[in-house]
Amino acid sequence: MSVWTEIQHQIGQVLGRDFVIADRRSVGGGSINQAFQVNDEHQSYFVKLNQASKVAMFEAEAAGLKEMQDSRTIRVPRPLGWGTAEGHSYIILEWIPLGHGDSQAWFAMGQQLATMHRQTHEQGFGWHQRNTIGDTPQRNPWTADWGEFFAEHRIGYQLQLAQRGSHFRHWEALVDKIPTLLAHHPAPSLVHGDLWSGNAAFSQGGEPIILDPATYYGDREVDMAMTELFGGFPPAFYKGYQAAWPLSEGYQQRKILYNLYHILNHFNLFGGGYASQAQQMIEQVLRTV
Repeated sequence: MSVWTEIQHQIGQVLGRDFVIADRRSVGGGSINQAFQVNDEHQSYFVKLNQASKVAMFEAEAAGLKEMQDSRTIRVPRPLGWGTAEGHSYIILEWIPLGHGDSQAWFAMGQQLATMHRQTHEQGFGWHQRNTIGDTPQRNPWTADWGEFFAEHRIGYQLQLAQRGSHFRHWEALVDKIPTLLAHHPAPSLVHGDLWSGNAAFSQGGEPIILDPATYYGDREVDMAMTELFGGFPPAFYKGYQAAWPLSEGYQQRKILYNLYHILNHFNLFGGGYASQAQQMIEQVLRTV
């Protein structure tokens, strides 16, 4: 069975009627996957394709979207199905025609994200399955202590991928200090995990949407830190968040460590100048101890 025949069948099962692709066009969907808009004469859907070995990535994306959807706090694309066929893996998502957000819409996004962050989990920090951050595996074993989780399964794992001392000075001191740096006792929050501007959008009616998650339960500040990493969100977003749930004292120092995770990941994915940026951040973090 071809991948498109399988996708038609999956959509038809969800709809409870036959679905035959009348039009299929390539659309933007990030650098990792091929992305398509498919539709019959009634409805459109968003489909991402990759090689068959990447099916676990799509399974985790669907589970993460459902976890956020079940919180009933902020809109995410509804996953319809995922699987493999003809050497491909795929995920089928709700198609949401996108528009632009004004300051009121950005304020609402901040408030809705804060509400999502109040969703917690009794098992602590982590998640029930692994997922990916970009194309990098992200380990999420349930852990009681946040500092231990971030030291071992976030910074430590990225440094392991980067062969540690061969690239970065003082990495051992950094990992040793992370539990002290993160001793502010955050509650486990449902986080998006990869919340930069490319993963925040608005419907044509101005409804906030977040997409392409790397979901887990962690310190809510990891999401807020990443919103500042690549250009930042508009001021209205931060006003909305702060109005709903003000950030804790010490966030300005912790956000450097939290964003180091993403810069290390970019180094591991893309190399180049991210090494010097990561080194500067390591030294900046250690100066705060």
